[in-house]
Amino acid sequence: MAKLNVSIDDRLRDELFKLIPPRRRSQVVNKALWHELLRRKRRQATEVGASLAEAKRHPDRRGDYECRPSGSGAN
Repeated sequence: MAKLNVSIDDRLRDELFKLIPPRRRSQVVNKALWHELLRRKRRQATEVGASLAEAKRHPDRRGDYECRPSGSGAN
């Protein structure tokens, strides 16, 4: 396991030290970071998926317009 030097809010530190025993703190912080990273990945995937869906709905991308050969007289 790698070490990471980070700064946390004083109130967060106080709560962590008050609620979590010394040998469990690292595990709790790791689990919380994993949850946050997964949440952000899901949100990013949703945003990318939404922008792709929006691009597919654009009239120039749908292909539901009628193509007529030029000079056919059908206007």
